[in-house]
Amino acid sequence: MSTQTVETPSLASALEKYRPVFDRIAAGAVDRELNGELPHEPIQWLKESGFTAARVPQEFGGGGLTWEDFTALLIELAAADSNLPQALRSHVAFVEENLYHHGQEIKGVTDDRSAWFKRFVNGEIAGNAWTEPGQGGVATVLEERDGKLLLNGTKFYTTGTIFAEWIDVFAKRPDGSDISVYVSSKTDGIETFDDWDGFGQKGTGSGTTVFKDAPVDPENVYDFGFRFPYQAALYQHILLIALSGIARGAAREVALQVKNRKRVFGHGNANLVSEDPQILQVVGEVTSKAYVAEAATLRVGRALDRAYESRTAGDAAEKAANIAVELESGQAQVVLVPLVTDAAGQIFNTLGASSTSTAKALDRYWRNARTVATHNPYIYKARVNGDWAVNGTEPPTVWSIGEAGVDEKRYGQAASS
Repeated sequence: MSTQTVETPSLASALEKYRPVFDRIAAGAVDRELNGELPHEPIQWLKESGFTAARVPQEFGGGGLTWEDFTALLIELAAADSNLPQALRSHVAFVEENLYHHGQEIKGVTDDRSAWFKRFVNGEIAGNAWTEPGQGGVATVLEERDGKLLLNGTKFYTTGTIFAEWIDVFAKRPDGSDISVYVSSKTDGIETFDDWDGFGQKGTGSGTTVFKDAPVDPENVYDFGFRFPYQAALYQHILLIALSGIARGAAREVALQVKNRKRVFGHGNANLVSEDPQILQVVGEVTSKAYVAEAATLRVGRALDRAYESRTAGDAAEKAANIAVELESGQAQVVLVPLVTDAAGQIFNTLGASSTSTAKALDRYWRNARTVATHNPYIYKARVNGDWAVNGTEPPTVWSIGEAGVDEKRYGQAASS
């Protein structure tokens, strides 16, 4: 009997496979930005290429990539169009949720998530429905009526759901217990609106989703308390990836613009902008900031690998790995937010007024970076990191956003906002 040999996945082979897709995505990024088009086609290309199953184990037909290697791929995707990693943010977390639990025993029963892996390999993806408009807590309720489970509520910042086959919903039972509900986006009683009106990251599909008596399969209801423990760090990591990709894109853009610029200022330092030492200094600063952003983000990817691997290492080891990745993602965020937003704005220091032409859309780098940076404000992460360094206070791994005092549990809605 012959045994099929499965090659260990490598970053080099993955880059060779996916770079043509990234190039195709990049080619249309400015037009999508200028025309206000959601990236439905690019998402489909990523599905068809297998990219959305890159973390799924090879034995189920996926890419089997580590987090460090997948991070490198996602940064390249973000450099092509920073909307795409954020649009897939909840899907990536949903894949991780199933990876984390697959094969683990709960009350003597082995958890089998292989059906979900097959869906991912077939190109199905998930969006989220966690955050609710105007209030803290959760008003979305799953109740039983006439023998059926029905979901009712309104969610905002439902990033990626408009592109997705599945929705990961944070809800409550009538008794107030917190649950995760997985529901098909094609289910009756579900409607998603593209009403996100931010000035950046316009193509993430982060609008409103409404559930009106949407039926739910009992097999797709889980206790929210059993979510994988490093989810907040992972959600933040995707935003770090978006920032790193923006920095890389900005660095590439400023070098190209300077290289091709013919007009010069009379009080400059050379006959060509590409030879002006002051301009070259600015370009060097932008590329250096992009390098640091990517290096820090890849390091967080390694910490995510350790967190995933620790799930079978015992409670103490797993807790330590989860604390570490939460702190590392927070430390990277504190540095990358000002670093990348500054780098994105420096483009205009190298060019003339023509750089502000809307047709070039060079402002998208700053607008996108500034928008990404508003999620989970980094000033709070700085305080958390300082509290750990001084007092050894463990970082929170779940948090929410809304009106103070509405829900004392304050579970992690901000991870998806």
